[in-house]
Amino acid sequence: MLDYLVAFLFGIVEGITEWLPVSSTGHMILLNEFFKLNVSEEFYSLYLVVIQLGAILAVVLIFWLDIWPFGTKHNKHPLSNEGFGRYIKKDKFIMWFKIIVACIPAAIIGVLLDDWLDEHFYNYVVVAIALIVFGIAFIVVERLARKKKFRVNTVSEISWLDSLLIGVFQLLAAIFPGTSRSGSTIVGSIGIGIKREAAARFTFYLAIPVMFGASLLKILKFEGDVSAHEIGLLAVGMVTAFIVSIAVIKGLLAYIRKHDFTVFGYYRIILGIIVLICGATGVIGK
Repeated sequence: MLDYLVAFLFGIVEGITEWLPVSSTGHMILLNEFFKLNVSEEFYSLYLVVIQLGAILAVVLIFWLDIWPFGTKHNKHPLSNEGFGRYIKKDKFIMWFKIIVACIPAAIIGVLLDDWLDEHFYNYVVVAIALIVFGIAFIVVERLARKKKFRVNTVSEISWLDSLLIGVFQLLAAIFPGTSRSGSTIVGSIGIGIKREAAARFTFYLAIPVMFGASLLKILKFEGDVSAHEIGLLAVGMVTAFIVSIAVIKGLLAYIRKHDFTVFGYYRIILGIIVLICGATGVIGK
């Protein structure tokens, strides 16, 4: 029963931190320093990634009409006016092609260096440094953004070059745990002139293939046996992450219409300092 309570806690943390620019992986690593699941190390590595599927299903549910590329309803840009083409939403397909472009940098690194990155970078020191460094970057970018006008106001206005640059920003999160995938892509997008809400929406859409791909890669590489107990823990974490993510995504979209991400920058810096202190005093990282 205690394991299921811990799995529930992991699901809450995943659902909150996956979408806020504070690093879900970083928080999950830190959470594991205090609350341990009674599972093998190999399964825990799988669990950390696959639990994200619950969070991504929330994106699919909330933005279904914005991402589904087929159908005549709400189809303002059909491929053709007759035949099968009228069921194809041309603008949605173009958006998905741009998302694929944004996925390329992280996909290449993920396939080639996934195990190496897990071994060398998934520890509290790297997490803390990434939290602090990118927290400072958040504050700087937001202050600079106050002085300029955004050139991109909607997802449809994001160019192919913008998509590739967003993919490079996402690559930072793929390499350094504690960076935050949503944080690096949203703040990076703001830095190149994309309005906050458009940047957030594109980041949410981008998470769909990224998380499904990362989960599939982990599952295919998993060589151990999985018990019914472990499947139950994963199910609890995913369902919890799904429910929490719905509330967090809607709340974040409402928040960024009136506020910037500066507060998250300060949060990251404070948390990073706390993590370093805890590590230096032996509270974590033993």
